[in-house]
Amino acid sequence: MTTTKILIVEDDQTLNNQLAHLLKKAGYDVEQSFDGEQGLSVAIKQQHQLILLDVMLPKLDGFSFLSILRKTSRTPVIVLTAKGAEEERIKGFTQGADDYLAKPFNTTELLLRIEALLRRTHQPNEIKKNKHIKIDGLFLDAIKKHAEVHNVTLSLTTIQFNLLWELSLHHTEVLSKAYLSQRVLNKTLGAYDRSLDMHLSRIRRKLNDVNWQGDRLQTAHGKGYCLI
Repeated sequence: MTTTKILIVEDDQTLNNQLAHLLKKAGYDVEQSFDGEQGLSVAIKQQHQLILLDVMLPKLDGFSFLSILRKTSRTPVIVLTAKGAEEERIKGFTQGADDYLAKPFNTTELLLRIEALLRRTHQPNEIKKNKHIKIDGLFLDAIKKHAEVHNVTLSLTTIQFNLLWELSLHHTEVLSKAYLSQRVLNKTLGAYDRSLDMHLSRIRRKLNDVNWQGDRLQTAHGKGYCLI
C-alpha cells in the first residue's frame, strides 16, 4: 500500500495536533511544523505530496511561504483561512495556492478536499483516461459497466461496479470511506453509515463465486478500503 506524505504548517499547536491525528487515522504520513520559516525549510528539503498551510504564521506568513515555495516547487497547497476572509483567499490563489478551506471546517470536507486535490495533481494522465482495467484475470469495462473474471461475467449492480472500479483504478492505495462515499454513493459519509461495508461484502462474495480472491478487497480499519 502506498503512503502519501502531508506537511501541516499551523502555529496553533492544538489544531496542528488534531489535524495530524485526523490525517494519520486516514492513512497519511504526516509531518508537522509550527512556524513559517521552519515549515518552508522542511517543504524545500523534503518531498511531500501536499501541504496544509495556515495564513497567519509566526516568523514567515503563509503568503510569503507560498511565494518562495512556488519558485522551486509545485507541491499542492491547501491554504487555511479565517472564515469569510475573501481577500486572503484571493491573495492565496494569486501566490500559488491550489485550494483553500475556511476555519472552522468540517473534517470530512477536509479529507475530501485533500483526496480530490491529490487525484487532480498526482494521477497520471493515462490512468485518468483509462476505460478498461485488467488485474490478474479480473476485467472491468467502465464504458459498458461490465465486469468479468476469466471471461465469466460478474453480475454487479451499478454501485458495486463503481466501487470495484475505484478500488481497482487505485490498485494498492487505501481510499477513505469519505472519498468513496462521495465518488460512489454521491453523498457525504454519515457517522453511522455502513452502506459501503455492505456493498463491499457483496462484491467479495461475488468475486469468490467466480474463483477470484474476494479477500483482496481489504478493509484498512479506521482508514478505508484497498484492493491489493
